[in-house]
Amino acid sequence: MKQTHIVPHMHWDREWYFTTEESRILLVNNMEEIMEKLENDPDYPYYVLDGQTSILEDYFAVKPENKERVRKLVQEGKLIIGPWYTQTDEMVVGAESIVRNLLYGHKDSEAFGAPMKIGYLPDSFGQSAQMPQIFNGFDIQYSIFWRGTSERHGTDKTEFHWESEDGSSVLAQLFPLGYAIGKYLPEEEEALQKRIDKYFSVLDRGATTDHILLPNGHDQMPIQENIHTIIEKLQRLYPDREFFLSRFEHVFEELEKNDDLPLLSGEFLDGKYMRVHRSIYSTRNDIKAANTRVENKLTNVLEPLASIAYSLGFEYHHGLIELIWKEMMKNHAHDSIGCCCSDKVHREIVNRLFLAEEKTDQLIEFYKRKITDAVQAEHDVVSAFNFLPYEREEVITDKVVTKLESFVMEGHDGREVPFEVLEKNVLDPGLIDRQIVHYGNYDPFYEYTIQWKDTLPPMGYKTYEVKPEEGTLAADGLKKSGKTEVDTDYYRIQVNSNGTLTIYDKTNNVEIQDVLLLENGGDDGDEYDYSPLENETLIYSRSMEADVQVYENDYSARLDIALELPVPANLESRKAGKIDSFVSVQWHLYIAKHKPVIEVKADINNQAGDHRLRALIPTQIASAFSWSDNQFGMIKRDVVDSAMDYWEEEDWDERPDSIYPMLSYVGLTDDKRGVTLLTNSVREYEIIGESFDAIAVTLFRSVGVLGKEELVRRPGRPSGIKLPTPDSQMIGRLQLDFALVLHEGSLSDAGAGRIAKEYTTPVEIYNRIPYNAMKLNESGLETPGSYSVLKEGNEGAVLSTLKKAEEEERLLLRFFNPKEKEQEAEFYLSSKPENIQEAKLNEVPQETVLHHQGRVSLPLKSNQVKSILF
Repeated sequence: MKQTHIVPHMHWDREWYFTTEESRILLVNNMEEIMEKLENDPDYPYYVLDGQTSILEDYFAVKPENKERVRKLVQEGKLIIGPWYTQTDEMVVGAESIVRNLLYGHKDSEAFGAPMKIGYLPDSFGQSAQMPQIFNGFDIQYSIFWRGTSERHGTDKTEFHWESEDGSSVLAQLFPLGYAIGKYLPEEEEALQKRIDKYFSVLDRGATTDHILLPNGHDQMPIQENIHTIIEKLQRLYPDREFFLSRFEHVFEELEKNDDLPLLSGEFLDGKYMRVHRSIYSTRNDIKAANTRVENKLTNVLEPLASIAYSLGFEYHHGLIELIWKEMMKNHAHDSIGCCCSDKVHREIVNRLFLAEEKTDQLIEFYKRKITDAVQAEHDVVSAFNFLPYEREEVITDKVVTKLESFVMEGHDGREVPFEVLEKNVLDPGLIDRQIVHYGNYDPFYEYTIQWKDTLPPMGYKTYEVKPEEGTLAADGLKKSGKTEVDTDYYRIQVNSNGTLTIYDKTNNVEIQDVLLLENGGDDGDEYDYSPLENETLIYSRSMEADVQVYENDYSARLDIALELPVPANLESRKAGKIDSFVSVQWHLYIAKHKPVIEVKADINNQAGDHRLRALIPTQIASAFSWSDNQFGMIKRDVVDSAMDYWEEEDWDERPDSIYPMLSYVGLTDDKRGVTLLTNSVREYEIIGESFDAIAVTLFRSVGVLGKEELVRRPGRPSGIKLPTPDSQMIGRLQLDFALVLHEGSLSDAGAGRIAKEYTTPVEIYNRIPYNAMKLNESGLETPGSYSVLKEGNEGAVLSTLKKAEEEERLLLRFFNPKEKEQEAEFYLSSKPENIQEAKLNEVPQETVLHHQGRVSLPLKSNQVKSILF
C-alpha cells in the first residue's frame, strides 16, 4: 500500500502584505490551539513550527509564561522547531548571514530541546548551489524546498541527492505542488476526492518510493481540528493507501533505503512549475542596497575589529552582535528581502535596517575607541585599522578633529607621515563635548579632512601621534584640474560630454567606451517581476550634456559627473510618447592612482514612475558566460538561458530571462583579460548587447503595485495580491556604491573574490582627543602602537570573517576558495599558538590542525569554505 504521510504545519510569513504585529496577534491565538492539541490528543503526535525560531521569539514576547510548556512539547518530540532563526532568502543574502541564521536558530532551538535537522526552505525564490555545503556544516543531511527545479536539471523525480561543488550533499525532498496542498482539507467527500486526485497524479509521478508527503498547512493557517475525520474519509476514498499523521523525518528514513536516487548539482532558478521571480533582485533597491552595506559592515569590519579587541584583552560582546544579526535576519525572509510587501511592511524593514546599522556603527566606534584609548602616547592619536589578512598600501582619507592650528603626524615608529589637507572646517565645541561649553570654554575645534598614503599591518592597526607644530595649516584640497581626463598607474580615463567614460586599460592595452551609459525603459510589472512595454524604444543618455568636474592630487583623483535624463512621468506618458519628467544622476568617481579599482558612488534623484534604470558597462568581450559570486564561491552562468527557445511551448510559469543575482561582483572574461563590476549595494545584473559583451547593472526599478496579472514575461494570475504600493515607485533620492576593475586573465586568475573583499572592507580610522561627551573610565589595559592578529602566507583563500567563537575562548577564522582550481590556504596565526582545530560552520571543533610555529596550511577545493579555531 502507498503510505501517505500527512504532516501538520503552518507556513509563517512574519510579514508580507500584513505587518509583523498583525501576524503576532494570530500567532498568540494559533500557538494556544497547537499546544492544547499536542498536549491533549494522543493521536495528534507532531506539529512543525515552520522551521524558524523567530516565531517563538515573537510568541514569548507576549507569553513568556509558556516557555516550559513549549520546552516540554519540544523535548517530547511533538512540537518540531528550528533549524533557522528565519527562513532565509538564498539569492541576495550573504553567506555569513545564512550561516548565522542557522547558528542562532540552532542556539534558540537547543534552549528548548533540539532543532529539526532539515534544511527547510519551502518558499524561497530559488535555491543557491552552495546550500548543501552550508547545510552539511550544521550536520544537516536533508533538504526540503519547492521552487526552482525542472527536468532539465537531470530528473523528473521529486526526491534526489543535491550536491555542491566541494562534494557536500543533502537528500532533497521537493514540494512539487508547494507546501500548502493540504490546507483546509474539506470534509465533503466529493470535494475532498477531487482535490486529492489532482495531487496524487503529480505526487505519485515524482515519488521514488511508496511514501508520499502531504503537508497539512498554509500561510498563517490555524490547526485543522477535524484532521482525524479527514483521515477517516481519505481512508474510505482510497482503500489502497494508508493515511496517517507523520513528520518529515519519517519520509526521509524511507528515502534513505533507496540506493538509486538521482544526483543533481548547481543552483535551481527555473520558473517552469513555480515562479522564482528572476528580476526581484532589484525591487526596492534602497532596501537591498542598505542590506548589502550593513552585511558587509558586520562581517568585514565589526566582527574582525571585535576579534582584534578580544585578542588584546577586551570583552567580545556576543550579546550586542547577536542583537544586530537578528535585526538583520528578520529582513532576510524571501518576502522581506525580496521587497514584495506592502508599503507599511517596507517601512518596518527600513527601520530595522536603520537600527541594525546604527548598532553596528556605534559598536565599531566603541571598539576603535577602547583600543586607541589604551595606546600610550603624549598627544592625540589617530589609529588606522586594516581588517584584511595581508598588508595593504592605501591612500587614506579621513577627518582629524583638534584644537591645533597646525600639526604633524608621526607614526608609532617615530617616522613623520606626510599628508595633504583637503578641507578645514570650524566645529562648535558643543558638538564634541557639551561639558566644554557648560564650563564656559567656547574656543573652536578644527575638523581637518586629510589624505595620506601608508602601508597598514595585516588584520590589525597602526597608530599615529598628532603633534603640535608652529604655523597654520591651510586646506589645499584636491585641485580642480580643468581637464576631463585622469591618468593613473593602471588607466587613462576620459569623461565624455554625455557623462560616459572612455577607459584605456594600460595593462591589457585595450580601450572600452560608453562606460556608465544610462538605459531607461518602462516597467509594467510588479514588486516580483520586471515587465517591459512591448515594442518600446529605450531611452539612453548618449545625447545628454553632463556637467563634469575633475579634481586630483599626487595620490588620487575625483570625478564629479552630473546629468539629468528626461523620461516619461508614468506608463501613460510613456505609451503616449510624452517626456514629462526626469531622473538625475550624479556620479562621483574616486580613484587611488596606485590601485586598479575605480570606485563609483551614485546619487540618484528619481521623479518618475513605472520604469527601470540601468547602468551599462561595455567590455568588448563577446561572452557565452558570466561569472559572479554566490555564498562562499563563484558561479558560471549562461548569458542566454537555453530555455528561452521553448519556455512558451512548455508553458513555463515565467520566462527564463538571464537576469541574475550577485553578492559582491560579476564579470566577463575571455581568459586573456576581464572586466569585473564590484558592488557594495546593487545585486542584480544582466549580460546584454549583440555580442553579449556589456554588463547591465540595475540601479533601480520603479513600480506601484505588489502583484499584477498577465505580465508579458509572466502570464496568468498575479503573484502576491493586487495591492497598491506607491512607495515602491522609488520617488526621491537613492545612493548606491559599486566599482570597476579591468584585469589580466579570468576572474578566477585575477582573484575577483579577493578584489571584491578588499573593496567592501574599508580602512577604519579613529581619532583620539581629550574630549568626548560619552565618558569612559580607563580600561587598565595597554595596547601597542602597532598590532597584527594574523596574516596570510599566500593568496590561496579569501577571508570570510574573523570572530570569537560562540562557546569557546578562541577566535574563529573562516575562509573560502572562489577559484576554479584547488588552492592551498596558508595563515600565520601567532608566535606560540595553542589548540588549533578545524571547525564546522556550526563552530563545533573537529580534527586538530598541524602547524609549525603558527603556520597552518589547509587544502581548499573550488568553492569550498573552511573554519579554524585558534
